[in-house]
Amino acid sequence: MLKRLLYLSASLLLATVLMASERSIYDFTMNSIDGKPTPLSTFKGNAVLVVNVASRCGFTPQYSALESVYEKYKDRGFVIIGFPANNFGSQEPGTNAEIKTFCSTKYNVTFPMMSKISVKGDDQAPLYKYLTDKQANPQTGGDIQWNFTKFLVGRDGHIVARFEPKVTPDSPEVTTAIEKALASK
Repeated sequence: MLKRLLYLSASLLLATVLMASERSIYDFTMNSIDGKPTPLSTFKGNAVLVVNVASRCGFTPQYSALESVYEKYKDRGFVIIGFPANNFGSQEPGTNAEIKTFCSTKYNVTFPMMSKISVKGDDQAPLYKYLTDKQANPQTGGDIQWNFTKFLVGRDGHIVARFEPKVTPDSPEVTTAIEKALASK
């Protein structure tokens, strides 16, 4: 009986791990900055850069580079999705409307922006639980340390690279990875 119970427990654990590894960003629906449900499957077939952003951070000027990279690659099937978060130093205190106005007037942001979420802690958004899950994503998982952490997702919806905040969106490291993701079908 104990042997059967151990076998059953091991089988359930393996099934859970396999199911988690089969997930992708396409399994999530987030709200747009305007509050409209947006299934991330809308971006299926594109290479996607997922970024947690903030308006009052030392890295906030990266919005310019994000927009520039978006403009450079968007016609080739590339999307950036910004996720405002107030997890670090209260650097994103605004409402969604204030964030949208700030991004469009100060940085001319045209890439999709989502509603403000939490990227760590007890109220962490399910998408970020997936992105940071070390079991499901051993190469790219781990807690978000600060604003402007970037996850590059391949056309299949799976994470292919992670870039920490100091790595700018227009750095050769990021653009080379984007080119590679765009070349994959």
